[in-house]
Amino acid sequence: MMIDVDTLLAWGASFKKVGANEIIFHEGMPAQFYYQLVSGSIRWVNINEEGKEFLQVMIEPGECFGELPLFDDEPFAATAIANEDSVIIRLHRSTFNELIKENPEIHSAFSKLLSQRLRFKFFILKEMANHNPEQSISTLLSYFKEHQKNICTKCNRLKLTRQQIADMTGLRVETVIRTMKNMQTKGQLVIEKGKVYC
Repeated sequence: MMIDVDTLLAWGASFKKVGANEIIFHEGMPAQFYYQLVSGSIRWVNINEEGKEFLQVMIEPGECFGELPLFDDEPFAATAIANEDSVIIRLHRSTFNELIKENPEIHSAFSKLLSQRLRFKFFILKEMANHNPEQSISTLLSYFKEHQKNICTKCNRLKLTRQQIADMTGLRVETVIRTMKNMQTKGQLVIEKGKVYC
């Protein structure tokens, strides 16, 4: 979901630069702003007591993140961390609420986005439950390709690391590496100089 940047600025939004590995907000914090990524990359994760991350979603430029509390008044469900130096635009939550009241098409677009993200969570849970790493990874890559997410549309290069695939699927990184090598042998993907092409 992308709200036009000029529209956000007209409603009082401001840009903010964040450095690589900088935490934008923590799971459990109350939400004060609507966030949208302008440039860079953000990961939205849950972190367990041992510090292991479970990757919920990778945010690409133009996408919003952390929007759930703006609709249900609950705290953030995950932590947002910059993968690299990034620029975000943020709008205070009270102003965001006024913006969507005056622009029902934006509110409708958010309903669609929330449904898509919920559908993706069902998809991931189903794949995690099948206990077949090759099927899980293959289905995940097909989903990304179909939805033009996390895959370069020009060259079909996977934008996620093997660690990020592991963090997203609940698999061990060693399992992801071994499974992807097996998939390459079967001609299901190509690995060149450490890059994965679907």
